Formats: sequence, structure tokens, C-alpha cells
Amino acid sequence: MVQIIEKIIIIEQESQIAIDAISSQLPLSKQVLKSAMDKGCVWLKRGKKINRLRRVKKPLNIGDKVFVYFNEKILSSVASQPQLLLDKNDYSVWFKPAGVFSQGSKWGDHCALTRLVEKKLDRPTFLVHRLDRATSGLMLIAHTKNMARDLSKMFADRNIDKTYLAIVEGKFTKEKITLEKPIDGKNAVSHVTLLESEKFKSLLKVKIETGRKHQIRKHLSEFSHPIIGDRLYGNAAKNHPEDLQLQAIQLIFNCPIDKQTVKIKLNQDERIKL
Repeated sequence: MVQIIEKIIIIEQESQIAIDAISSQLPLSKQVLKSAMDKGCVWLKRGKKINRLRRVKKPLNIGDKVFVYFNEKILSSVASQPQLLLDKNDYSVWFKPAGVFSQGSKWGDHCALTRLVEKKLDRPTFLVHRLDRATSGLMLIAHTKNMARDLSKMFADRNIDKTYLAIVEGKFTKEKITLEKPIDGKNAVSHVTLLESEKFKSLLKVKIETGRKHQIRKHLSEFSHPIIGDRLYGNAAKNHPEDLQLQAIQLIFNCPIDKQTVKIKLNQDERIKL
């Protein structure tokens, strides 16, 4: 049986360190708890601030609140490692494998790109855009608050060109088409180009002007060509062995640091194929 613990611990004694205060309230060994803290499932609320609590020897104050979200199954997950493609110090570009989250949740962040990058580069990380967990491909990560602001604005102003590949069900009949059905009441634009097709599936290039949640997945499903492996909008069973066949393959933007054009793309052998 999977062990799941959700608990709030209010610190009532002076001169306690985190590992001692928490372990005294939970049926977990200090070794297990230390690992859980490093994986980001323990939070400290001090005043109005709440942050992940990783330091086992951090001194706690009377009135501090510690939130524990321990899920044995989640914490036992192992993430594939991302690949660094460009490092500009204030930001970097990575290949995110399928199965890696863009960011963590209250249950932990050890399988999230932001945490994996933070540990690899020993720098702060700030998320400026997202890919679904099941989607592989290119992601930008900021390493300063100013750069996070600048890159977020570039995405919001549509100044970053994004290209995807998708393998969909069925023989796609259009050479090129623009899908513009609104998503959640907001404007959404996807430009689709047929690259290859077989009897039962097709490889598409998709460029998006907007970045609505699940935009490409929704647009292609509504056009009667759901992405293979899509458990939300397609026909994949919950236990379907195939990963979602959607991949972010190219980013083009002007570097906020040196103002030069940056074009990052996956090599042919790294891309999904029919």
C-alpha cells in the first residue's frame, strides 16, 4: 500500500532544527524524511512567506508552520535528465524529455525541469513558458528575476517563434491549414503543414502564434486528427504504451542580452518520426 501523508506541523518550541521537529511528528525515519525534503514535498510558512523547506538543519521559530505532502509513489519516481543546448548565464535552453514536468507541485519537484536545471547549474531557475509533461522538446529557463520578466514578456508579445512536430491519427488531407478555434474563450491560432503521411497516421509541422493550454492537442483533435498517444483529447487508452507524439523542435528569438538572433532546433535524429 502506498504511503501518503498530508500534515501541518505548528512549531511550539524554540531551538528546534527542521529534521528533528518534523520527524517527531511523522512515522518516517530521518533518512526517508531527508530525501523527501530534498525532493521538495516539505514547505515552510513563516509570516506571509511560504517556500520549500530542504535544509534539514534549518532552525525553526515558534509559530512557523511546516506543511508535509508525502506521497511514496510520487517521490519514488525517477526523471529522465534534460540536455543543455545553450547557456547564456542569465538564461539557458534545454531539451526536456517526455515525462518530465515543467515545474513542480506541492508534492515535490524532483521530476521537474526547473529543479533538475537548478541542480545541474547551481543557479536559481524561473519558469517562463511550459510544455505538458507528456510533450518533449525545447524549453527556455531564466536564471534571474529580470531575465524571467524579459522572457515572459517576449512570450506574451509573441516575439518567440515556436515550431512543433506532431504525429496524428489518420491520413491528413490538407497540405496547409490554419486552425483558429478559440480556446477557453480566447484567441488561438495554429498553422499546420503536412510533412509526411501513411495510411493510418501523418507527420505535421505546427507553428503557433498563441500559447493556450493544450492548444495544439485541442486544435488537432477538433479537426478529427488527434495526436497519437493523447490520453486527454485522443483515442489512446489509459495504459497505451506509446508516448504523446508531440515535440517542440525549434525556437527563434532575439537574445535579450546581445540582441542577436538565436535559432535553436533539434537535429533530425532527435525528432519524432513516422
